[in-house]
Amino acid sequence: MVAVHPIAVPPREFATISAVSVAHFVSHLQQLALAPLFIAMRADLGVSFTELGALLSVFYLFSGGGQVLAGVLVDRFGAHRLLLGGILLQSASMVGLGLVPHFSAMLLLAALAGLGNSVYHPADLSILSHRVRGDRLGRAFAAHVVAGNLGYAASPLVSGALALMYGWRMALVLIGLGCLAVAFGLLLARPLLRIDVPGAARHAAAPAPRFVDILAMRVVLLAFLYFLLTAICLVGLQGFGITALQEGFGMGTAFAALTLSAYQGANICGVMIGGYIADRASRHHLIAMAGLAIACAALLVVGSGENLPFVTLALLAVTGFSLGITTPARDVLVRHAAPAQARGKVFGVVYSGYDVGALAGPLMYGVLLDQHLNHAVFLAAAAPLLLGIVTMTGLRGKTA
Repeated sequence: MVAVHPIAVPPREFATISAVSVAHFVSHLQQLALAPLFIAMRADLGVSFTELGALLSVFYLFSGGGQVLAGVLVDRFGAHRLLLGGILLQSASMVGLGLVPHFSAMLLLAALAGLGNSVYHPADLSILSHRVRGDRLGRAFAAHVVAGNLGYAASPLVSGALALMYGWRMALVLIGLGCLAVAFGLLLARPLLRIDVPGAARHAAAPAPRFVDILAMRVVLLAFLYFLLTAICLVGLQGFGITALQEGFGMGTAFAALTLSAYQGANICGVMIGGYIADRASRHHLIAMAGLAIACAALLVVGSGENLPFVTLALLAVTGFSLGITTPARDVLVRHAAPAQARGKVFGVVYSGYDVGALAGPLMYGVLLDQHLNHAVFLAAAAPLLLGIVTMTGLRGKTA
């Protein structure tokens, strides 16, 4: 029987996990800060919602495109340097978005903010992989994911409240300044983030794989596909789920929003529990496969449309919980697959699959909604999970 030690993380590891999680919270807080301000920005700047949407497109384009490069730079210059630089760049760009008078300048700042945002996953996960002992990594990765989700949850509330009190420009300035203050705090705490390889180990280690070698690794390509496929599912549920529930299931706005909130809340619970499971498991691919299978089955039942509203809510909560369970196990698998000298590159390449899926998925779901195939949104979200199970069979026990 395995003893459970819920607080068995040493203080220094706990401090590192906390620092990295705060950085991830800051990233997600800034990502969603613009959207609640669009109505005020449209009236003030005299631009369309399409142009404002372009701000977000530019941000995510540079964030996704920069993630692979960020992974290379993490391995070359150090994860802690890239992380601090990314926070500073993203936060300063947020301040600039609140100050510049012209929309064209805002597009440039959105690109810079996206580049700043691109460093978080390769840097954060490299730091955790090196500084947290292997049998505690599941909980570390879970804390990292939960912090990001809390940042998403807090962002609309913070930016909306600040805009009501001080206007949209000052809201962005204050959010950026607050995040710059966090960056300064992390600068003081950089010993908790620095990755130190002992001299003997450094000389004994094999040469770091080249970037082209990383791209050629079968396990890295499979992990990239896994992230791409699960992202297609997630963007459908989070971005189009409420509309599909309203149009195809006859739900009111409030109950549809409650249903999505149940999904998101259950997902956070699943991530937290999944962290403990990942720390005690040896076959992480089975955890991921089981979670995907349960989520896929629940979505197929939702897509049938023959359910009472509360049953649909419960099924989507099961979906969120099951997907959450897989998240720490997924990150532990990627960590095990990555050579110690190239974890930044591996995390950068693998997580860029999430951005590719997030860019490609909305087109498919938009077509389904335009054709009034609302139930098919959930069937389409289930399909990539089936393919994700296939990719996970190729990841079992693999190391790069």
